[in-house]
Amino acid sequence: MTSSTYLRYEVLRNVRNWRFVIFSLIWPLVLFFTVAGTNRHVIFNGIEFPIYFMTAMAAMGTMIAVVSSGARIAAERAVGWTRQMRITPLKTRTYFSAKVLCGYLMALLTIAALCVAGVSLGVRLPASQWLTVVGLLLLGLVPFAVLGIVFGHLLNTDSLTPVVGGITTLFALLGGAYGFQVATKGLMFDVIKALPSYWLVQASKTALSGSGWPAEGWIVVAAWTFVLVPIAVLVYRRDTSRV
Repeated sequence: MTSSTYLRYEVLRNVRNWRFVIFSLIWPLVLFFTVAGTNRHVIFNGIEFPIYFMTAMAAMGTMIAVVSSGARIAAERAVGWTRQMRITPLKTRTYFSAKVLCGYLMALLTIAALCVAGVSLGVRLPASQWLTVVGLLLLGLVPFAVLGIVFGHLLNTDSLTPVVGGITTLFALLGGAYGFQVATKGLMFDVIKALPSYWLVQASKTALSGSGWPAEGWIVVAAWTFVLVPIAVLVYRRDTSRV
C-alpha cells in the first residue's frame, strides 16, 4: 500500500464516522447558539462573550476531533491491522501523519462551522485576527493529536471512549471552555495555565490584543508536545512488535 493510498483510505473512513461528527461538530454548535445567543452583550474575560465562547467551543470540538483518532487506532489494533501495517513498506511517520491529518481535517471543519456561527451572532474581526485565532487553535491542537495516538495504543476500544470523553471534558472545563474560569489566581490557576487547553481557549483574547500567545503559552504547548511525541513512538513500536 502506497502512502497516498493509505492517506486517502484514512480520510474517507474518518468522514464516515458519524459519532465523532456529532460530538466534535454538532454538539459544540448547539452549545454555542444556546449559551452565546442569550449572552450577546456580556463582557467576559475582557472581551465580548460571543467571541470568547466561539473560540471556547471551537477548542472543545477540535480537542475531541483530534484525540478521537485514538478510537480508530484501538479498533485497528483489535483486528490486528496495525501490526499488519508494520510489516508493509509504509513508514512510521506516514502512519502518524495520516492519523494526525484526519483529526485536523475534522478540526478544521469544526473551526469553520463555529466561525460561521459566530458571525451569525455578530462576531466581527479583521482578517488578521481571524487568521490569528485559527492559527493558534491549530498549533495548540498538536499535543492533543499526539495524545490521541498514545491513547489508541494503550487502551482498548471498550475503555477508550469513556477515557477520551473524560479527558477532553476535564481539559475543556479547566481551560475555561464552558464560559467560566475554575480559578483566576493562586496555585490552581498556575496549574490551569500549564494545560494546553487553557491556551486554546485564550486564542481569541490574544488575537484581539493584536498578538499571539505570550511566551508562557508557547512553552506549555511545546513542552506537552515534546513529552508526548516520544511516548507515542514508544507505545506504537511496543504495540506493533508483539507476537
